[in-house]
Amino acid sequence: MRKKIIYEIKGLYRDDFRVTGYEFGKGKKSVCIIGSIRGNEIQQLYTCSQLVKRLKALEQEGRIKSGHKLLVIPSVNPSSMNIKKRFWSTDNTDINRMFPGYNLGETTQRIAAGVFEAIKDYKYGMQFASFYMPGTFTPHVRMMETGLEDVELAKKFGMPYVVLRKTRPYDTTTLNYNWQIWETHAFSIYTTSTAEVDKDSAKTAIRSILTFLSKEGIVEYSGHDGFISMVVEDTDMVPVRTKEAGIFEAKVKVGEEVVRGQVMAKVIDPYEGEVIESLVSPIDGIVFFAHNDPLTYANTAVFKLIRREE
Repeated sequence: MRKKIIYEIKGLYRDDFRVTGYEFGKGKKSVCIIGSIRGNEIQQLYTCSQLVKRLKALEQEGRIKSGHKLLVIPSVNPSSMNIKKRFWSTDNTDINRMFPGYNLGETTQRIAAGVFEAIKDYKYGMQFASFYMPGTFTPHVRMMETGLEDVELAKKFGMPYVVLRKTRPYDTTTLNYNWQIWETHAFSIYTTSTAEVDKDSAKTAIRSILTFLSKEGIVEYSGHDGFISMVVEDTDMVPVRTKEAGIFEAKVKVGEEVVRGQVMAKVIDPYEGEVIESLVSPIDGIVFFAHNDPLTYANTAVFKLIRREE
């Protein structure tokens, strides 16, 4: 294992800003794995740290195959993480909306440019991603439909679901999109949480990555091959939305099967304590995403369901 500085900005009054990476193996640039880009992505950072630990052991055991180099970057935004702020601390910009970056631009553009220059030539790119809404997911691999995505390759992770997401205009400045445009096979890997550590789903993510690397002949790893992945279009998921705002009380969890008409959650009046809305499932399905904040706004998608196949 070799620890190196991927990108650095000199500080005038405080310590320098550094993006640190860990290299394993030698040879062609085979795999790059990114952890947290945003300051509240604690689960993503934790999962990456455990992957670094695992790859270090595999390298010591001689189980990283010759001719392959792997790079792991646990955090692209350690400054925001230090102060528990999701976006860049000075101007509240999102580094994952700045790729491929601009080395003469604003600070977050420069960070994106410096990092992307170091990672754009890898064959496979994997990012531990988070969702913009508070909630938990069924672990899955997600890909943008750029015309360059490879669904069969994504199935090699052995995760329960491969989710395809249609590209929107603002996606063109994300890491995943730009990796694909620069001909890297890019995958976003979602575990269950963001701001809290979930060890079980972190283990699932690490196992899926090692399974993928084994199938691609990059590491020697014998473990469970995982699931036969179900491919789901993001637009085919059925959202369940609130009509009222209030205290949110979920009755089901991610991964549970639900039937049409089943009560999935209640919204409680925050002043009077009465139930002002009961949310019921519109289909027979599986809970793929579930809101986990104690409060909810009106017209919020608090659940996303996958139709259960007969």
